Amino acid sequence: MTMYTAGQAAMPESASGMVKSKGCVNMENKYEFRKRFDRHFNELKWLYCELYDNDMQKFNDLCKMMEKYYDDRRESLKDLDRSREQNPKWYHSNDIVGMALYVDNFAGDLKGVAEKIGYLNECGVNYIHLMPLLETSKGHGDGVTDFRKIQPELGTMDDLRDLTELFHQNNISCCLDFMMNHTSDEHAWAKAARNGDADARSRYFFYHDRDIPNEYEKTTPGTFTQLSDGSVVMTTFCPYQWDLNYANPAVFNDMAENMLYLANAGIDVIRLDAVAYIWKQPGTQCRNLPQVHAIVRMMHMICEIICPSVLLLGEVRMEPSNAAPYFGTADKTECDMLYHFTAMSGIWNTIATRDVRCLERQMKQISELPKKDVFLNYLRCHDDIGWELDYDWLRTQGMEQTPHKKFLSDYFIGKFEGSTARGELYGSDHVCGTVASLCGIEAALWDNDDKALKFAVNADIMLHAYLFTQSGIPVIYSGDEVGQLNDYMYHADIHKKFDSRHLHRGKFDWKLALQRDDLFTYQGKIFHALRKLETIRSENDVFKADAEFRPAATGSKNVLGIYRKYGDQELLALFNFCEEYRRIDIYRNYQNLMTGEYMTNKAIELKPYGFIWALLK
Repeated sequence: MTMYTAGQAAMPESASGMVKSKGCVNMENKYEFRKRFDRHFNELKWLYCELYDNDMQKFNDLCKMMEKYYDDRRESLKDLDRSREQNPKWYHSNDIVGMALYVDNFAGDLKGVAEKIGYLNECGVNYIHLMPLLETSKGHGDGVTDFRKIQPELGTMDDLRDLTELFHQNNISCCLDFMMNHTSDEHAWAKAARNGDADARSRYFFYHDRDIPNEYEKTTPGTFTQLSDGSVVMTTFCPYQWDLNYANPAVFNDMAENMLYLANAGIDVIRLDAVAYIWKQPGTQCRNLPQVHAIVRMMHMICEIICPSVLLLGEVRMEPSNAAPYFGTADKTECDMLYHFTAMSGIWNTIATRDVRCLERQMKQISELPKKDVFLNYLRCHDDIGWELDYDWLRTQGMEQTPHKKFLSDYFIGKFEGSTARGELYGSDHVCGTVASLCGIEAALWDNDDKALKFAVNADIMLHAYLFTQSGIPVIYSGDEVGQLNDYMYHADIHKKFDSRHLHRGKFDWKLALQRDDLFTYQGKIFHALRKLETIRSENDVFKADAEFRPAATGSKNVLGIYRKYGDQELLALFNFCEEYRRIDIYRNYQNLMTGEYMTNKAIELKPYGFIWALLK
């Protein structure tokens, strides 16, 4: 058995080991692998042995697997790896714009998405998040049954490889979800565990009685499910999603291999789903434990060795200052990017209250984090909008949590007097709806109210301008670029009607998209405004992710100000969150980037739900 050591870096025991049936392996590639491997060997071995009690057999297995996946990686992806190694901050760029979409709702299947590449290019997006594609059990939650198969109705792994290759030819990166914390109860490991296989059971938290589960549930109640044979298994999120036991090195090795399998299919960004929960320990909340960071750091090093063009995106549902440890340190990266979860709730809170102080507080927290930290920002996602606000601080502003959440929910389902938002409840107080419907476009069209429609379109565009001004990468949800409204047809679908999130997951309306070039329609106004925002953002370095960034005082509780600086460029961005004109004094010359006008020491008048990108002179 070959034992891997620094300096040998998984090289074969003899030169004959380098001969394969298809010919001689490229020696230059072998040197490349060895160089990367040696750079990380000591830290990788130390973390692995610390976590897994010096299990060198499993570590050796991991190293052999890594070498195999490097050899199997297609040359075009290796070229991309080398290019991005030369520019490791490529994703800090100001020209990256994302779009999240469900393959079936957008274009039927993966081949359908490939046929719509022209539309994606027209939208100006170059980062596509394909919502969960991997094979899952039908009707039993969203647990993965096979990490190496695509849901049959969406296509095959070959279709995915073809699509990612097409994406790369069009300078588009592809993001895919990777369920780290759990599998479906119909996964092959789970089926074997049900049948008594000891190795399979060791991959989960499987018990014959409730003694140990009861210890866990003292701090994490309701996290176990009893099976029909009386055994008990940990199911943190859903009875049909069985938590993986990362204390077993076989689980880490196999999940790392699954990750590399997806990377070699051409995926550029691996979204680590529920990553904070992957290490379990009785007496804790089984969340954010130190071992989680060790595992993510090892995952990142494995990518740096095999596929350095691939980024890890952490799903950590906390405010940025608390989530920041998942970035790791300057020289020991864990996640390359994180979601800015609290931004979504802050944005919609501000629309309802017309009070920007909560957003200002969020922006201040972001501004105090290291510039290397890159967040993904969005107005809405595939899930509901929850009110993840800082209620300790809001209480000092006279807002108590329970009544404030009720106000927000009532506002966005149109129940609050004067509200033009049209959404639906998810659970007791969360909300669902498209950006256009929550901004009032749906209500204005229903009432045939031109003035209300104008305000609503202004609000929609203003929110996207704010999205593009935040520090990090903006991600648009498919359909919002043409102002798609809520889809109420889900109520008639027996498989969907109990989940109101389908309200904003409707099929993409291609007839609606045909109006994107008609500037007399709201669809055209929104589409072209977003394209202009994207173009301006890409042409000005002040929008780069590592630019200086902070909130700017405006003197109005309705107007949010953001100051950005990069090199000699300075930008003041102002956003009016109310339906009245607001005048903001500014004592600098500036250029309005949207109109191109140069203004001399003149106050800025913001129209209702208006904004300005003022490049200071």
